Amino acid sequence: MSQAQFRQLSPEAPELAPIIEGLFGEYSARYGDFFARDAEVELTEWYLPPRGTFVVLERDGEIIAMGAYKALDAETAELKRIWTRSDLRRQGLALQVLVELERRAELAGYTGVFLTTGFRQPEAVRLYLSHGYQPQFDITRNPEEYSLPPHDGRLRFRKLLNQHVTAGAAHETQ
Repeated sequence: MSQAQFRQLSPEAPELAPIIEGLFGEYSARYGDFFARDAEVELTEWYLPPRGTFVVLERDGEIIAMGAYKALDAETAELKRIWTRSDLRRQGLALQVLVELERRAELAGYTGVFLTTGFRQPEAVRLYLSHGYQPQFDITRNPEEYSLPPHDGRLRFRKLLNQHVTAGAAHETQ
């Protein structure tokens, strides 16, 4: 198996289209139109340096995972769009993306990270909990309860960054 490497892309790069379609296709399969009523406005400029980034993890020239962050506030990066191709799951790729985004956010001067996942993504919840993210919700409750008012279906997490930058696990190309 060849080595995977990170590459920073514009969120409008044409090669992202199939991956973004896969991400939103999965959201649709899990949630139908649940989040349509509270759809977030996603401006691509939010993901541009120096306050944001969009990275892909590639192997043999194919995008296998992705993630991004944007500024939530001056000290906090909001992690977004962490996704792994469905045929490559359970290989630690999402964790690699998560660690890389944290590393880049810290390099950009952020001291903490924030993210949300949906109430029907238990694998994401497990990943974030296992990597030191603090849930901003009661993890002992049935996640489906967070789909009912007054909740909006999003499970929120926060984490303080280490304040020292370590080398990334994968090599980056431009």
